[in-house]
Amino acid sequence: MKFLLTSAGIANDSIAKALVRLLGKPIAEATALIIPTAIYSFPEGGRMAWRAISGTAPNPLCGLGWKSLGVLELTALPTIRKENWEPMVRDIDALLVWGGDVLYLCHWMRRSGLADLLPVLDRTVYVGMSAGSIAMTPYNCDVEFDLGFVPEDSDRGREAERGIGMVDVALYPHFGNPDMEDASVANIGRWAAGIPVPTYAIDDETALLVEDGKVEVVSEGSWQLFTP
Repeated sequence: MKFLLTSAGIANDSIAKALVRLLGKPIAEATALIIPTAIYSFPEGGRMAWRAISGTAPNPLCGLGWKSLGVLELTALPTIRKENWEPMVRDIDALLVWGGDVLYLCHWMRRSGLADLLPVLDRTVYVGMSAGSIAMTPYNCDVEFDLGFVPEDSDRGREAERGIGMVDVALYPHFGNPDMEDASVANIGRWAAGIPVPTYAIDDETALLVEDGKVEVVSEGSWQLFTP
């Protein structure tokens, strides 16, 4: 699988070109599925999911002119025959994974069976945004924030610190955002110091392109690498 891990979607021309490069074809000739699941655990999550799907959200993923676009709702998959959804996932060119709650997203990736399917999707491009990007790393940098959305009677918090681990680096999005206190250099440095893999802090104009285990930074903004 090929990965384009972004902080805020296809935010500039450099990231758009990286996406086309991974697809091996123009976006207008490529098929995609949007996964909005991560946003549901937030207040107003349903409304934000619709904005993501409809392409009216400020972070562009769906509104890029795809040849075809569908919805893959992870919370529904455990109640559906696998043969009714898996062929669709295997056939598309790109999975577009929206932001929100990393813990909630990882939980449903595992429970739905998608996490087990990802390693065999050799030609598929995984396009993550914020939480959708963090989920592919081994470690969840949003763990304290995400735990605030776990229901009291749920044991979902046991998975809080772990991502799916499809890439071998950690990721901290929204680097330097003045409205996010946790996205400061000092805070990210403290978190990264306890992680045994390299941590890339990326701002909203930056993405990580990961192919065959090799990491490439695509940026028109700011980023920083923290080594363990």
